[in-house]
Amino acid sequence: MKKKLGDYSKDLITDVPLDDSHKMYEYYRSTLPNFKDQAVYVYSFKENRMVFAAGWEDVLGYKDDEINMMTIVSITTPRFLKFSSELNDKAMMFIENVHEDLEEYSFTLELEKYHKNGDVVPLFSRVAVHKAANGKVEEIIGISQVIKTLKLGDVMQYAAYGPKSKDFEGALNKELFQHHAISRKEKEALALAAKGFAFKEIAEELNVSQSAIEKRIIPMYKRFKVRSLPHLISFAYENNIL
Repeated sequence: MKKKLGDYSKDLITDVPLDDSHKMYEYYRSTLPNFKDQAVYVYSFKENRMVFAAGWEDVLGYKDDEINMMTIVSITTPRFLKFSSELNDKAMMFIENVHEDLEEYSFTLELEKYHKNGDVVPLFSRVAVHKAANGKVEEIIGISQVIKTLKLGDVMQYAAYGPKSKDFEGALNKELFQHHAISRKEKEALALAAKGFAFKEIAEELNVSQSAIEKRIIPMYKRFKVRSLPHLISFAYENNIL
């Protein structure tokens, strides 16, 4: 039976927290940097549990030996939960079909999560393949940073990175257009349009074809229910995209 989009990655994670007596925890504690207003985790698919966590009490109120992957997913605020769950699923589905340079793939997104005290915290999060072997992902690393000046509108913003970033972002876009979402490449092109660049000039600036720029910008008219480029640019400013 085909898994419903939004539930796929949930079957790959557990609610098992880290074991701070384990050698993997000690290794990551001594090698991974830790910064103010930033929380990090490493989740192992081989161990089926969190193997490292740091900074979560300062960022979201959870002790590092308390936080787990299921909690990280479930404390996403309702307006971002469906989108972020589907983004995670599409990323995992894409990466499962990649067997080379896996550790170069990652994606970012802006979202909100609930602090343990109930407050809403705006975060910029990055999820990356941390360790791979024999063409399979063994560990992922997630880094979430509190951006106090981050203003989140109703449009979800994300980006994909990796050797096949175009295919990766395309795979994410395929199922995410039902949401009010915008990719890094779409935002990049729109930002230049807002500065008065014509499509041809945007193409030259980004070193792509004019048709590629049209494919990034024109579909946003329908997605965001606008009728013109000026209307789209105005919408972008109103929703903190630009």
